Amino acid sequence: MANAPAAVMKITLSVIKADIGSVGGHICPSQRLLGAVTSYVRERARGLLIDTYLSSTGDDIAILMTHTEGVRSTRVHRLAWDAFVAGTEVAKAQGLYGAGQDLLKDAFTGNVHGMGPAVAELELEERPAEPFLFFAADKTDPGAYDLPLYLAFADPMNTPGLMLAPSMGKGFRYVIMDVDHTEGDRIIELDAPEELYAIAALLRDPERYVVESIHARSSGAQAVSASTSRLHNIAGKYTGKDDPVMLVRVQQDFPATGEVLAPFAMGHFVAGGMRGSHQVPLMPVRLNSTISYFDGPPIVTCAAFSMREGKLTEPVDAFAHPFWDRIRAHVADKAVEMRRQGFFGAAMLPMAELEYTGIVKKLESLEGRFRVRPEP
Repeated sequence: MANAPAAVMKITLSVIKADIGSVGGHICPSQRLLGAVTSYVRERARGLLIDTYLSSTGDDIAILMTHTEGVRSTRVHRLAWDAFVAGTEVAKAQGLYGAGQDLLKDAFTGNVHGMGPAVAELELEERPAEPFLFFAADKTDPGAYDLPLYLAFADPMNTPGLMLAPSMGKGFRYVIMDVDHTEGDRIIELDAPEELYAIAALLRDPERYVVESIHARSSGAQAVSASTSRLHNIAGKYTGKDDPVMLVRVQQDFPATGEVLAPFAMGHFVAGGMRGSHQVPLMPVRLNSTISYFDGPPIVTCAAFSMREGKLTEPVDAFAHPFWDRIRAHVADKAVEMRRQGFFGAAMLPMAELEYTGIVKKLESLEGRFRVRPEP
């Protein structure tokens, strides 16, 4: 009897991110804080994690981990949570701003979903070559990825692979979440290209409808995992923007690296900036960049990796190429131009988003002073 084929070991990519304190306001974590979280993870990784990569984007710290525990692993999520708790103590000792800001629950309850930190996870069977991209954004919300994911996986004007690569010809399945629904995960699955207009109809409202994942219809393999947490839905008030993370597998059955990166050259307007209440263009920046102008502008970083049996190569900074310097200058111009409009109209978010901030109390205090003028 022939030997049965060996079972394929599945690798899980998990990235968990939180803002637990920063220097000078919302600029960046201190080196001591980042070092404390890094040391905590590496000291406790043996026997659980295959590899790790820690980085900061603006004032957020992200922990990228590879392992074989599957998604929503209590052990893996607990490690990240405890690392952030330990880091919070360092942040408090240094007097950093917003110490423990994203840790919205008092005790760990099995995994970090609904507890404040952003999380994106992918379980996969490794290809002979397994390239992927790790995106992290600061001063914006999960809807910031909606337009780039629409263009990269559904628009042949951006992604010629949809026409040229036979493996991509069947298109992709989008899983989109209604993040306004708080009584469980309300999702819909839509296929591109057949339901392209339906996908567009939802993604035009990135404050409510967010791409959670994308799957290749040719194989069913998952290409994308993006965080969807809205902090104000957990805390019931404004506690900072959600600062999403995302994992994207590239090449072969999926768009090429350049096809996934290209949409970020637009510098599209997203929710965020000062007090999370404005419309500001998203700037692609180098790894470990800080925050500056108007508590922003909203930024996104991208670390490119290859992986073999869960072991990561060194990260390559996808937005460090000189091309992106020109894009950054253009985005800066767009940000300044929008800020000239101040609080007026499209420069700020609609009331549905601002209702978690102090402006609601201001409007309530004025309500009693309105009167209906009698007709002459």
